[in-house]
Amino acid sequence: MTPTDASDRFTGDDEFAGVEITASGHLAGVPDEFQRLWTPHRMVYITNGTQPEKHECPFCIAPTLSDEEALIVARGEHAYVLLNLFPYNSGHLLVCPYRHVAMYDQASDAEVAEIASLTQTSMRVLSEVSRNDGYNIGMNQGRVAGAGIADHLHQHIVPRWANDANFFPIIAKTKALPQLLGEVRASIAAAWPTAG
Repeated sequence: MTPTDASDRFTGDDEFAGVEITASGHLAGVPDEFQRLWTPHRMVYITNGTQPEKHECPFCIAPTLSDEEALIVARGEHAYVLLNLFPYNSGHLLVCPYRHVAMYDQASDAEVAEIASLTQTSMRVLSEVSRNDGYNIGMNQGRVAGAGIADHLHQHIVPRWANDANFFPIIAKTKALPQLLGEVRASIAAAWPTAG
């Protein structure tokens, strides 16, 4: 396949008109058998080491938006479930109390009970929708423990599949995600049991 054929196939007829295209196998670096997946949009998350101010807390703002806009899949009385904007895997959910508290021991009994209940429901729904083989469930308490948003309590529910482990997360700190967030949110929300 000539470089022109490749550009036509992936981008359209004239996007690279007049531009010389070189196969990547001839570029600098040691050739190997790996393909590269470049995800520059993640640099915003990786390089931004600051924590948001309370009035900018995404977990306080999310419930004020529409479910679709905030990626919320279910709302309870004391807590809600939304998709992680920077997921480790497709279907990576977060369960957050509405109240702005940082640590698990600061949550009320009602918040703890609903976080637990929403976590169980999340697992059941993800199992139905995603046919996953297992889960990573947990909370990073405090910035030193790796909490991306340290001031607002949130529990991670990460579906795992037997064949989802590869070198991306270990070597490149990158995950290949097969579905768009809006599609994942819609399928999980549609499968969420209604109160009744």
